[in-house]
Amino acid sequence: MAFDYTVLKDPFSFKNITNTSTTAALVKTGAGVLHAVVVNTTAAGTVPIYDNTAGSGTLVGTLKASIAENTYVYDCVFSNGLYVRPGAVGDYTVIYR
Repeated sequence: MAFDYTVLKDPFSFKNITNTSTTAALVKTGAGVLHAVVVNTTAAGTVPIYDNTAGSGTLVGTLKASIAENTYVYDCVFSNGLYVRPGAVGDYTVIYR
């Protein structure tokens, strides 16, 4: 049976970013809320997170290189977009609305 999403008032969306190189990802355009970044495998390089539609501009934060698997909560708003640019191989899940 499928889950009834109408029971959730403002559900979060997610984007899983897996890369074998330094592939960046535009997660969302426009304003929103970054809830958390889940590091699914230890990050080989830094993971900058931008309030933009490209890998420049206002930096929301940066997960450091060799950061362990965990959920890193931000709960912050962004205005222009949400762009994540992993610096090396990794597996990350960005949770946002």
